[in-house]
Amino acid sequence: MQKISTPKFLQGLKTFSPKNLKDDLFSGIIIALVSIPISMGYAQIAGLPPVYGLYSSILPVIVFALMTSSPQYIFGVDAAPAALVGAELSALGIASGSSQALAAVPLFTFFTGIFLVIFALCRFGKLKKYVSSPVLGGFVSGICITIILMQIPKLFGGNPGTGEVFQLLPHIYREIINGFNGWAFGTGVLCIALILVCKRFFPKFPLSVAIMILSAFLEWQFHLFSNAGIKLLPEVPKGFPKFIIPDFTAVPVLDCIKGAFSIALVITAETLLAANGYAMKNRYKLSDNTEILSYGAANLVSCVLGSCPVNGSVSRTSMNQQFHGRSQMTQIIASLVLLFILLFGTGFIKYLPVPVLTAIVITALWGAVELETAKKLAKCDRKEYLIFLAAMIAVLIFGTIIGVFSGVLLSFLHVIIRESIPPRSFLGCIPGRGGFFSLDHFPAARPVKNVIIYRFRGNLFFANIEQFKDDIENALAERPEAKAVIVDASAIGAVDITACETLEFLWQDFRERGIKFYLTEHSQNLNEQLRSLGLGYMIEEGGIRRKMSVALHDMGMTKPYELELKENETAAEEPEFQENLLREFEWAFGKDAQKHIEEYVQNMISHMNENGNEDISHMMEDSGMWNKVSSYDEELILQVFELRIRELELSRGNQDSELEMQIKERREKILSEIRKVDSKSASRLERNREKLEQKFSERKQSILDKLSKRIKQKNPSSGIAPDK
Repeated sequence: MQKISTPKFLQGLKTFSPKNLKDDLFSGIIIALVSIPISMGYAQIAGLPPVYGLYSSILPVIVFALMTSSPQYIFGVDAAPAALVGAELSALGIASGSSQALAAVPLFTFFTGIFLVIFALCRFGKLKKYVSSPVLGGFVSGICITIILMQIPKLFGGNPGTGEVFQLLPHIYREIINGFNGWAFGTGVLCIALILVCKRFFPKFPLSVAIMILSAFLEWQFHLFSNAGIKLLPEVPKGFPKFIIPDFTAVPVLDCIKGAFSIALVITAETLLAANGYAMKNRYKLSDNTEILSYGAANLVSCVLGSCPVNGSVSRTSMNQQFHGRSQMTQIIASLVLLFILLFGTGFIKYLPVPVLTAIVITALWGAVELETAKKLAKCDRKEYLIFLAAMIAVLIFGTIIGVFSGVLLSFLHVIIRESIPPRSFLGCIPGRGGFFSLDHFPAARPVKNVIIYRFRGNLFFANIEQFKDDIENALAERPEAKAVIVDASAIGAVDITACETLEFLWQDFRERGIKFYLTEHSQNLNEQLRSLGLGYMIEEGGIRRKMSVALHDMGMTKPYELELKENETAAEEPEFQENLLREFEWAFGKDAQKHIEEYVQNMISHMNENGNEDISHMMEDSGMWNKVSSYDEELILQVFELRIRELELSRGNQDSELEMQIKERREKILSEIRKVDSKSASRLERNREKLEQKFSERKQSILDKLSKRIKQKNPSSGIAPDK
């Protein structure tokens, strides 16, 4: 039977599954209740009566839900477009809530929808690929913090703010001075604290909804909030809105088009980037141009309802994720709930306290701030962390559009900086092993005699060719006897004309100095580029070879290559032992190597407690994912293991145990073997041992004190001398 495909304009239903209906229904009810204060408040900011926010949260949202490719992103009346419309009305001298505003706002919404459709047809969705994850995280975090600052005055009875951080902070101060309601503030802060605590310990319990219903009940029965001077939501008229045709004479069309273009850009940037952030986090894909088209369709529907532009909502999407909404059925249910309230339950709205609803919105927004992303970037990549902060700060200070462009610019700068200083290393050979190894990362590797082998991991272009040249020149200065430079160009996929000029200079300079120069290991495509840029003669004269081994053979060198060995070192080292000099824990875990060694040792101790003091080799093999470790790593593990056993025996009041003696003997043997082959590695291990001994000395007294305390508790008349 042929599968019936879902039409493109109904692809929002693709993710719906009957088994998820319970979660979608629950989340939809919560989204509907939370949308009441948000949409009404932002409609007022846009210059419309509050009820128009509810109008825009029904039919336009259903249209978006049917068309979108996102299974979870929530749409509706939101801060940025509402604030921009309000600013445009102010610039035109139109009073908020006036009949002229009622005629002008739908016109802005109409042209916003038209621009969004044009953006989709022009495939503006491609621009998203130029925005990196740090930019995306900083952008979303900046939006969330901005909206939180907008909402803060509502916690203490004030009016919400608009603009960016330098407008919002003075506004918050003025609202505090003009009328701070302590009861309202206390109510809001208490609700925030309760929601955050509940989210931490009972994440699946819908405390936000419970608080909303309880507060409405307390106001209905006891007028608890109104008697304390706490603001309530305004009463709204019943019924569904009438459809209208925009009045194109309400405001100058050119002014309206200019303002609508800015609003459409904000909606595209803010919603598309945030939606992709959720898609990345939850591992699904979006069709970016379909998304923009759905934004346009939703705004055109909002226009014929006489309402303001609609946009993606980070706060409500965060709530949807929190309550496990899994498809766009969540939004359809939310819209139907709001329709039911408009038709039959508008009396409920007037009992809702503004600080309670504001607290719910603020906690949802705070949950969407990318704190974990920031912590991760701060730990692992400082440059990307700074990009995250810069994107966030740019949104806070300059707004959405400049914030996005700033982030994109920073992303490009980061790419240029990263490509201009790519990973590089000099290579050598390990006696008894095939291949070439980094001299920095493999202590047993030795340079090939009279040859510099250089690996450059990046394309060659104007920003990094000087680094390439300087590295080679510095290496030649350190090894003036070198007769050849071989470049491992396996990661070089492209060169520009500036890089070719430098390569040509190096070729000519080295030939005059009697030094051979080779490019090796790269793809055939690079040869085509070199020929097209005038360096084909390097290929003809034998400077471009397929493999490093071929370049060495061209110099008359065959395996095993003659190496530059250290004093008293021979080329006939045991191959197996050379492998055992590799520092694999350090290579694999980097800065966390010591932590993983501690975990390895803890597994050994647990294994020992379960199975007794068996052979150390078996104990190590059975205690980690790696069945075999190098001698270097084994020495590090045994250093820690020995000290932990000493601490364990000391805490029991014992002296040296038989196991300690076994460990010492094994360690002395390993260290002696390492010292014969690589004194530098042996010295490094000895320094590590000294650090561990110092830590043990610092802990020793604490262990003895605890032992003494335990003995006294068992037998008050006895004790243990601290120095024993």
